[in-house]
Formats: sequence, C-alpha cells, structure tokens
Amino acid sequence: MRALVISGGGSKGAFAGGVAQYLIQERGLKYDLYLGTSTGSLLIPHLALGKIQKIREVYTSVNQESIFSHRPFTIHRKYGASTIGINHWNVVRNFMRGSKTFGESHNLLQLIRNTITPEEFEALQSGPYDLAVTVSNLSLNQVEYKSVKDFDYEEFCEWVWISCNYTPFMSLVRKNGCEYADGGLGNMVPIEEAIRRGAREVDAIILHTEVTQVNRLPSRNAFSLLTNMFGFMLDRIEQQNIKIGKFVANQQDAIINFYYTPTVLTTNSLIFDRDQMAKWWRSGLLYAESKSENTSPLEPE
Repeated sequence: MRALVISGGGSKGAFAGGVAQYLIQERGLKYDLYLGTSTGSLLIPHLALGKIQKIREVYTSVNQESIFSHRPFTIHRKYGASTIGINHWNVVRNFMRGSKTFGESHNLLQLIRNTITPEEFEALQSGPYDLAVTVSNLSLNQVEYKSVKDFDYEEFCEWVWISCNYTPFMSLVRKNGCEYADGGLGNMVPIEEAIRRGAREVDAIILHTEVTQVNRLPSRNAFSLLTNMFGFMLDRIEQQNIKIGKFVANQQDAIINFYYTPTVLTTNSLIFDRDQMAKWWRSGLLYAESKSENTSPLEPE
C-alpha cells in the first residue's frame, strides 16, 4: 500500500503541487491513500482525481482576496522582501462583529466549493483509494483525520477549509460542539497516520528545508512577532512528526521517500503571490525530477 503525504505550508503548497505532478504524471505512481495537512488538504482531492492542471491553475492564480474575507494584515515590500503589518481597521471591525480571530477566511471556503464540484466529490467517494485531511480539535485537545468516505459534499468541503485555517489570522470554526483550527497545529506531516492506516511506502512532501536555514528578521510589530512565534512552533512540530514517522516506519518495515524544499521559499506563507507561486510549482517539478534521477528511496533507519 502506497501513500502520498503532503505537509502544511500555506502558499508553499505550490511547490508540493509541482513535486506531486512529477510523481503522478511522469513516474506514473498510483496511491492507495492520500493524506494532507492545511495546504496539503487543498491539493490531495485534485491529485487523487488526476486533475493536476486544474489545481495548478488555482495555485498560480490566487491572491490574498481569494483567501481572506477579512484580511487582518497589510503587506509591505522593501529590498525584495515582504513583511506584514497590522490592518487596524479590519482587526477592530472583526472583533466588533464578534469574531474570536484577527481575520476571517470565508473566501477560501467558497474557493474550495468552486474548485471541487459535487460530481468530483462523488468520484472521490467511489474511488478505490482513501483520502483524509488533518484538523486540530482545540476543544478535545486532539488531532483528527477526516476521510472523504465519511461525509457529504458540504461537510467535506468544510473539513478541507478547517484544515487550512491558520488561527488566529484565519477563521476559528465551531462544529459538532467543538472548536477546530488548522491541522498543522497538531500534525504538520501525518506520516504516522499513513502507516497506521496500512501504508508500507510513503512519499512525503515536506514544505521545509531538511536542514534549518532560516535566520528570521527582528519582529517589527505584534503580527510579525506572532508569525515568527507560530513559525517557530510549527517547525518544531514538523520535526517531531518526521522523527515519529521514521520511528514508526522502522517498526513496521515501511519505506519513506522524503521530498524537502531545497531552499527556503518564504518566511511568511500567509502571503499569496501568484507569480512567485507559479515559479515554486515549476521548481517543485524540476526538483522532483532531479531527485528521482540522482537518489534512491530512503530506507527506514
């Protein structure tokens, strides 16, 4: 049983799309299980259906307005780098509306509904593979995996959306009496879950460099401090997920093939730049091709 696992990473998901395109189209790999967290959950339904060009067009055409119904930050570009500042009016207006978060991402939910049609959902449900997205249940303090086999169209679109909600900048969702947020808060790379479900070979796309290469700039405001803090925490969660995945793979005689980003793509994955994301998709495709030519799969340690 072979699984494709795609980590969280916001706009960096474009790179994962390029890697997955090479694995599926060029190498002709077939997967029995698709598991995604955050941006990975956006990719996997289309990858499972073979609708790669469709999701590529989405990832290379979105902008901030495609994601945020109330964007809590401004973007400033200086010396070739992008930083964020507080959009005070949008934040205050969001709190006045009774929101618990700085911003809202209902536009993303609509984008998901516009991108995954009811007919495509039915094809996913009736397919020979399983497909699940990762969400964080803040009320029960646990990570949950929502399979396409277990829900109707509207519910599954909501779970994909919830998996991507990077609180407190995006929506906090109350569902089934619990509060849910981005799956990456609990499990950035669900390798362990893939093996638990029976996978014996896992292709894991990690939207981070294998060796830490980031020296973050000093925080300029409360939001940049928050993004730096969350970036630090998510990096640590990701490293732990990978270590646990390797350990479980060793115990179960499973193979993990890792695909890391070769360079730091961005230090703020909340910034969606269509031109940049188009370059990342292309670089992911070329990277996967070069890796497949020059390296062999990684055996469990």
